Amino acid sequence: MLEGKSKLRVRLGEIAREAGFAAVGVARADAAPKTVARLRQWLAEGAHGDMIWMEENEARRGSPSGLWPEVRSVISLVMSYAPGRDPLALAGRPERGRISVYAQGADYHDVVKKALKRVARWLVEEAPSAVKVFVDTAPVMEKPLAEAAGLGWQGKHTNLVSRADGSWLFLGAIYSTLELGPDLGPDAAHETRCGSCTACLDACPTNAFPAPFQLDARRCISYLTIEHKGPIPEEFRAAIGNRIYGCDDCLAVCPWNRFADAARANKAFLPRAELAAPALADLLALDDASFRTLFAGSPIKRIGRGRMVRNAAIAAGNSKRAELAPVLRGLIGDEDEVVAEAARWALGQLTCG
Repeated sequence: MLEGKSKLRVRLGEIAREAGFAAVGVARADAAPKTVARLRQWLAEGAHGDMIWMEENEARRGSPSGLWPEVRSVISLVMSYAPGRDPLALAGRPERGRISVYAQGADYHDVVKKALKRVARWLVEEAPSAVKVFVDTAPVMEKPLAEAAGLGWQGKHTNLVSRADGSWLFLGAIYSTLELGPDLGPDAAHETRCGSCTACLDACPTNAFPAPFQLDARRCISYLTIEHKGPIPEEFRAAIGNRIYGCDDCLAVCPWNRFADAARANKAFLPRAELAAPALADLLALDDASFRTLFAGSPIKRIGRGRMVRNAAIAAGNSKRAELAPVLRGLIGDEDEVVAEAARWALGQLTCG
């Protein structure tokens, strides 16, 4: 038995690992009291862009009890998707689209939620209580809760960083009515270990970090290529390069990722061959049906064909590959005006180069 850990707590860790998680921690439901004020300030600055649901759910998102008044403890879990190859390898392949590592395999919503339910069922059997499970589908601030539970800290890039698994992590939470005590915890909160390092801030192609530990989503490539529905502002288009879904740069350069072992990653997130390095020409040719087929079982499916083809068109314009011009011309009259505008811009980039 681990020193200081009860049999229940030790077994919780074993069950979590069997379910595919890399680590588990426990915290009081009110263990991250500064979250509300920080969220409110971030929203007031408009840094969330057009993610309006962040505003609409502010009260519930700020604290676990705002979402579920009966909650007494939060079990935070992390699942690794550490890549087995250089996540920046496609930077020099402009004819290929770069998809963020986390989205090259199975949809994490499905994988993590299934694993969370397995752990939650065990917990209810061992310690009768009411529980709710969450994985990025409800107003839950997973990162400060995971920090409070000792799983890592929010780095200067605002993502969770673990000393054992770096920052290639999916986060999940189990809210429980269990009162914390000798049997379950809580665990000690984790201190920040970024030191003077600014690698993640320096690597950002669009300067999306106004200061350490602060993110302006409106400038973030992940936000622009995934959450943003309209035309991508022209000031960011060149910096996007061939990134067509998300961006890994700030994570990829983090020194703590030298401890991220791909062998500890959940095998469900191994990259699918067709998503590891897709050809821009193929993506530009997608219609709704072929988009749904290609991205079935992937988190990418939720952005729809329009945003994906828009992103591919921006990447095509940045590629300077004249052979992409014919397929771009075919998109000038696309029924989705956002796609059509991106195609016109891309053609202009190819012809003026």
